[in-house]
Amino acid sequence: MANTYKRHIAKTVTWRVIGTIDTIILSWIITGNPYTGMKIGFSEVITKMVLYYFHERIWFNIKAGVTKNGDSRKRHIAKTITWRCVGTIDTMLLAWWISGNPFTGLKIGAVELITKMILYYLHERAWYKYDFGLQQRRSKKLKKDKELHYSDE
Repeated sequence: MANTYKRHIAKTVTWRVIGTIDTIILSWIITGNPYTGMKIGFSEVITKMVLYYFHERIWFNIKAGVTKNGDSRKRHIAKTITWRCVGTIDTMLLAWWISGNPFTGLKIGAVELITKMILYYLHERAWYKYDFGLQQRRSKKLKKDKELHYSDE
């Protein structure tokens, strides 16, 4: 179980790098000001890392979409949608606060709905291929598979 915390922290950091770069670029394009883009992008680093970590912990304890063969694509899509809701609200509020314009927050949030969902889904799929922090869960699955194999003989 302790390894899953390391995994969730590592996923939090890698996602935050991707998410921050996307936010900075989108905010810069929408506001026309690179400094405003950087302020919005960097201001959400802490809030998003905390929110994402708790999102990962909650989903780790939800067993919906977990099959004997691993996590389903539907589970990854559901995680993508729930995270995007949380992340978009955070970005919209921060962009509004920093720019002083609620419509700037709405514009950035609306564009991020698309870009971040695509990026997050790809991030989830990439992390799914790595066992970092899942050795215990994967070893239990292998043991169960071996038991099933031997009982079939």
